[in-house]
Amino acid sequence: MQGVWTNRDATNSSPDEWVTFAMRYRILICLLLGASVAVAAAAQSLPPQHWPMFGGDVGSTSANASPTGITADDLSQLVRRQIKLPGTVDASAIYLHGATVHGALHNVIFVTTTYGKTLALDVMSGGVLWEYTPPSYQALVGTYQITNSTPVADPDRQSIYAASPDGYIQKLAVSDGQIVWRTAITHLPKREKIASPVKIFQGHVIAVTGGYIGDRPPYQGHVAILDGNSGKLVQVWNSLCSNRNGLLEPDSCPQTQSAIWGRAGAVIDSSNGDIFIATGNGGWNGTTDWGDALIEIDTSATKILGNYTPADNAELNARDLDLGSSSPVLLGSGLIAQGGKDGKIRLLSREAIAGDGPHKGHELQTVPTPSGTDLFTQPAVWKHDGQTWMFAADNGGTAAWKLADAQLQEAWKTATGGTSPFEAGGLLFVYARKGGLNVYEAVSGKHIATLPCGPGHWNSPIVLQGLIILPEGDANEHATSGVLDVWSLPREN
Repeated sequence: MQGVWTNRDATNSSPDEWVTFAMRYRILICLLLGASVAVAAAAQSLPPQHWPMFGGDVGSTSANASPTGITADDLSQLVRRQIKLPGTVDASAIYLHGATVHGALHNVIFVTTTYGKTLALDVMSGGVLWEYTPPSYQALVGTYQITNSTPVADPDRQSIYAASPDGYIQKLAVSDGQIVWRTAITHLPKREKIASPVKIFQGHVIAVTGGYIGDRPPYQGHVAILDGNSGKLVQVWNSLCSNRNGLLEPDSCPQTQSAIWGRAGAVIDSSNGDIFIATGNGGWNGTTDWGDALIEIDTSATKILGNYTPADNAELNARDLDLGSSSPVLLGSGLIAQGGKDGKIRLLSREAIAGDGPHKGHELQTVPTPSGTDLFTQPAVWKHDGQTWMFAADNGGTAAWKLADAQLQEAWKTATGGTSPFEAGGLLFVYARKGGLNVYEAVSGKHIATLPCGPGHWNSPIVLQGLIILPEGDANEHATSGVLDVWSLPREN
């Protein structure tokens, strides 16, 4: 299949003309390989950069500290192109600069569609360099059984790891999309969903499971650790029946639910490999059952290092107010923020929740989400002028906080909501679910621009190398086609 660039602003060009242009331009790129590409001068001098996983790093900070080549003054000049996809990408993209595919160098976008197709796309031509389709695709297409996961690139840039809705994680060669290995991380993929991004840390692939809409039992959230080289399932930590190792037959555990489904999935402390997850509704007893809780486990997923649940755990469970509707946020200085479906963000001390004994309540601070409603997105963390900032968006608002004296101090708030925010170059990019990518000054909250695009669900942008990359669409519409938006500065002649 060949991807096709389109540009909605180019109303005088026919689709055939754009296809011809895309093909010719791709050939030209190959001929000029190793030379500079004709792009705006600001982007031309940028150092090579990769965005290998959701959030850019294992902590899922979603803040790009490198120059992007896009400033506030550039926003009005950006040209939007679209890549047509064989499915909806209700997630985020990843990006590798100068990857070798089919023997040639390409700047490559990787995405996974809701029914598990993983695609490698040439960012300049829009061409599909390769496409991996899981063997379950035909049986699952059009059904409720989907994934919203973002793939992750191996640090060696030779492989990526991606999820599919049949319950498998697969390692794919960057060079041609061929399978290196394929491993199941659930015994019941019809109930246990892979919704969150895949991560990799020190050779181990980390993936988590949740459940589908309606919380249909039986299922349990769990953390799966795989060996990146062999694909062997090394360890499983279960959020219910946590005294049992390995994959459970879901109906063998008397407790059910406790999904791990936050937008960032497992969040990892890069200094020591500790894994942080948050769970949804389910039983909680502080020993083996960890519904509506934040859990810190060691890098091998064999030991609980810390835990927390609100004092009103039972009420959260009864009212379907998942604490784990968002993943933990590592703020540094021994602090963690945890949002939830109850419209609250709780600030916690890692020291206070340490140990495998149960920890209820004793938050350092509780602040409302931007509009006081469910937080289904992942906040971004930005280190700026010696201070830590946190940005969050929900369906009704976007807000920024500065961390000072172990407290979150609100810096600004707007009544326009969105998905998981992304900071780059002092700008905050927030995708509105009804359509439009809003751009704010990160420090002041001043609205600078809205880049036009269609509606979506959990999709979120990445910004780097003079590019803004954003998938559109909603997985719950069960479509087998979709769109990826790419904005860039105009090319110079």
